[in-house]
Amino acid sequence: MFSGRWRKPESSRFGAGTQEHRWIMIGTGFPQVQSGNERQQLAFWDEKTLEEMTTAEWEALCDGCGRCCLMKLEDEDTGEIYTSDVHCRLLDGESCKCSDYPNRLSMVPDCIKLNSENVRTISWIPTTCAYRRIAEGKGLAWWHPLISGDPETVAAVGVSVRGRTISETKVKPGEWEDHVADWPNWEPPEDI
Repeated sequence: MFSGRWRKPESSRFGAGTQEHRWIMIGTGFPQVQSGNERQQLAFWDEKTLEEMTTAEWEALCDGCGRCCLMKLEDEDTGEIYTSDVHCRLLDGESCKCSDYPNRLSMVPDCIKLNSENVRTISWIPTTCAYRRIAEGKGLAWWHPLISGDPETVAAVGVSVRGRTISETKVKPGEWEDHVADWPNWEPPEDI
């Protein structure tokens, strides 16, 4: 069942006097306009597996938090992974968008393109990540833009890295451990 927002269109597309009501879906990943009896259809993230999603659907799942673009440090003795508050040089720390998304894999050799296989095996993928949540059968969180209809809920709830990080280009050798942070592992409550 759809759990986003509905609103009436500003103007009727069917002319005056029509009895058919049409609704526009806001921020849902659905086609732009649905008739009343089509509103019961499942959202693509509820009806498809990660493997079945189109490229556009896959990309729409990303909430834009930027957590996956934070540098991770591995303890050489224990193998434990620590998340830092240092972001990839391509991440804009305010918009949480990659400055060269189409070429990121060639520009940053250790950038990992997420896919339906590796989201199930990479341990450092944030527990808030939509790909991970869907792979684990949890569905999208209430604050995810496809559910809330507002991309700002990611920042408002505290999941976004916006304004809380430093670029890797500004961290000197020997300072990396000073940037280990716990907050990127924080998870908001499942319900409001």
